[in-house]
Amino acid sequence: MNPTIRHITIDCTGDPYDLALFWSALLGRPPADDDKPGDPEALIADPQGGPALLFVRVGEGKAAKNRLHLDLWPTGRTRAQEVARALELGARQLADHTRPDGTGWVTLADPEGNEFCIERGELH
Repeated sequence: MNPTIRHITIDCTGDPYDLALFWSALLGRPPADDDKPGDPEALIADPQGGPALLFVRVGEGKAAKNRLHLDLWPTGRTRAQEVARALELGARQLADHTRPDGTGWVTLADPEGNEFCIERGELH
């Protein structure tokens, strides 16, 4: 039997609960009931059974580009709408890789500087 991915862990130097709230709002997944501000870690589960996102406080800040990042595929919104929503929630845009034909992605950073991408979705 092979292992399954249980958590994708994201480091942060601030409050893990605050970062979990950003991702909770972005992904529409509630934070764990037993997590609270000031905890050393916070979790948001996937209600469909996929890997949970685990946010863990670390002592050192982010020093370079992520070696692993999340690519998000918008559902019910266009890429531009999803990018605007992420920016309103506290993300910042790093680069726009949208191609003339509409394919491509936009690279953003969460409030801790962790990169993620929003691709062209079902509504483009």
